[in-house]
Amino acid sequence: MAINTLTLAQNMTDALEKVIVQKPVTGFFADNALQAKFVGANTVLIPDMDMSGLGDYDRDTGFVQGSVTIGRTPYTLSMDRGRTFQIDAQDEDESGIPSLAGEVSGEFVRTKVCPEIDAYCLSKLAGFAAGKSQTVSAEGELTEDVYNMFLRAVSKAQAAVGYDEELVCFVDATVYDALQASPAFERHIAVNEFKKGDLNLTVRSINGVAILPVPDSRMKTAYDFLDGTTSGQTDGGFAPTGAAKSIGMLVCPKRAASLVRKTDTVRIFEPSKNPNADAWKIDYRVYYDLLLKKSMQDGIVAYTY
Repeated sequence: MAINTLTLAQNMTDALEKVIVQKPVTGFFADNALQAKFVGANTVLIPDMDMSGLGDYDRDTGFVQGSVTIGRTPYTLSMDRGRTFQIDAQDEDESGIPSLAGEVSGEFVRTKVCPEIDAYCLSKLAGFAAGKSQTVSAEGELTEDVYNMFLRAVSKAQAAVGYDEELVCFVDATVYDALQASPAFERHIAVNEFKKGDLNLTVRSINGVAILPVPDSRMKTAYDFLDGTTSGQTDGGFAPTGAAKSIGMLVCPKRAASLVRKTDTVRIFEPSKNPNADAWKIDYRVYYDLLLKKSMQDGIVAYTY
C-alpha cells in the first residue's frame, strides 16, 4: 500500500474516532477514561479498590490498622462489529479517492455506527435498571405526571450516588413531548453547557440535569444486532427484539459508565492491492463495550413502557 494511502487511512481513523465520541447521544461515556488493561483478544481488566473505613484514634495506641485491597476485575467486550465496502476504480479519478473514501466512511459512521452504539449503550443501561427494579412509572396520565416522574427518578438517583454527582436524563419522543407540554417544565427549564469530547454543547436542563432527547429507534430495552450474513440479516445493523419495551426516560450519573473501544479502525486498499476486484476497498471495524461502574450502578433509573 502506498504511503499516501496509509496516511489517508490513519487520518480517517483519527477523524472517525472523534465522530464516535461527538455524534452519538451516549458519546460522552467515552470521556470516562478507565485505567484499563487489555489481556488477550477480548478481555479488559478494570482496577477495583476496596478499603476499610475510619476508626477511632487512640492517644495511647495510635491509629487503628486498616486494609486496602486492590484488584483487577476482568470484563469481556461483547461488540465486535465491522463492514467492508468497494468503490470501483472507474468511479474515481486519480486524485478523487480521498474525498469519496472519506465521504463513504463518514456517512457510514454517522448513519449506521453511531445509532447502533447509542442503541446498545441505552439498552444495556435500561436493562440493568429494570433488572434491579430501579424504575419509576407514571402515576396517572403521562402528560400530567411526567414532570413529577422526572423528579422522582432524579431523587432516586441522587439518593444512591449523592447530590453533588452530575446527572443526565435521556428521553424518547413521547416523554420529551410530554415534558415540553408541562407548565412545570417550562417554569424550571434552563440552558447549560454540556461537555462531550472536545465539544461544549448547549443543552436544556432542569435543576442541573441535562435533558438529552434520543430518536425512538435507539430507545428500546433489547435489540438484535444483525450479523450481516445470515438470511434475513444481510443488511446488518440492529433491530428491537419482539419483547423489547420503549425506554421513555433514563436517568443516570454522567460517570455511570465507560465506553471502552479496543479497535476503531479504517483500512484502505488500492485497486492494485485488492485481489477480488478492480476497486478501492474500505474496511471499517469497531470493537467496543459499555462498562458500568460499580459505585454508580444504583444511580441508574429507568421508565419503560
